[in-house]
Amino acid sequence: MTTERKYTFSWSTIGEKMAIARPSLGPTTRIEVYRLLQYTLRDVLEEEFGHKKTDDMFRKAGAIAGREFYNKFCLETEDISGLVTTIEEKFKELGIGIFRVESINLEEMSFTLNVEEDLDCSGLPDTSEQICVYDEGFIQGILESYTGKKFKVREVDCWCTGARTCRFSANAVG
Repeated sequence: MTTERKYTFSWSTIGEKMAIARPSLGPTTRIEVYRLLQYTLRDVLEEEFGHKKTDDMFRKAGAIAGREFYNKFCLETEDISGLVTTIEEKFKELGIGIFRVESINLEEMSFTLNVEEDLDCSGLPDTSEQICVYDEGFIQGILESYTGKKFKVREVDCWCTGARTCRFSANAVG
């Protein structure tokens, strides 16, 4: 069964000429506005589909975004060191967060990665739950694009669990 689609992601969908489109305001907005969109959308999706399905959808959207991020910003990287440097620079430049590598095991394709000042959750109340499922997908999309392997990425520490940084475990599967 094919679902009728109105939008398929492309960079042109989100606009490419911000200097013309927003000459006074520019290309940035405040975190509250981003989170207003994210959490009201999550609220509606959870009401319609439940939290597990909503997490799956956010993770899937994050994976698409991660692949697109990789294709736009990381294609020229020649090795893992170059990839890490590019991600660190772009995450900071774009206001996504401060990306850090805790550990990499290329033989096992296992990574522990941190995002400080995370766009999705830094400053939110402690709920004792990891909430950065979109980020899980985003990291998954980057790693899958770089390695050509499937990955499972899960947040193991989150601002919302009191960790004050987001830590992700990423492992190749299959």
